[in-house]
Amino acid sequence: MAVERGQASLLTIALIGLTFVVAMGLAHVGEAALDAARAQTAADAAALAGAATGADSDVHETAGRNGGEVASIRRSDLSVTVAVRVGRAERWARATLLLVPE
Repeated sequence: MAVERGQASLLTIALIGLTFVVAMGLAHVGEAALDAARAQTAADAAALAGAATGADSDVHETAGRNGGEVASIRRSDLSVTVAVRVGRAERWARATLLLVPE
């Protein structure tokens, strides 16, 4: 019967490598999810700012303060739709100014 030395070491190294690959994959998934959440927050805030003030500069400023970059702004009547990028994620939000009669 042949002596099989070193098999446990190879198996341990393989498992450590596999664990590392899985951890890196999960880190990328987590980063993408975080970017998506930040992009949505920035888009929501930027759309509200755009609807409230009507100024594109406020949209850009608000998105920037929330870590995003404005990809597009569309206006129609009293609504504004804003697309914001954070990392690789891009999200959009729409806000409408409601006029309440006095």
